[in-house]
Amino acid sequence: MLCAIYKSKKKDGMYLYVEKRDKFDAVPDSLRQLFGPPIFVMLFNLMGRQSLAQADKQDVLTQIQQQGYYLQMPPMPENLLAQHKNQGKQ
Repeated sequence: MLCAIYKSKKKDGMYLYVEKRDKFDAVPDSLRQLFGPPIFVMLFNLMGRQSLAQADKQDVLTQIQQQGYYLQMPPMPENLLAQHKNQGKQ
């Protein structure tokens, strides 16, 4: 199954996966507003051998089949203060 991947112009690291290119009917309006104008990145074969960088292909496929889209959020930023405190305890 091919899916289209878009990145958000508003939020770095946020990606939206949809079943067909430029088809956002299943994406709620509130999410579309938060996401901003989608920037097309590429088409991706979820059944192929290649893996996704920060998402599980099976999760993406399941979400697209169930709700019509998959939203990939950016990774949580590192808590440098907590890391510094933990290093001091060692």
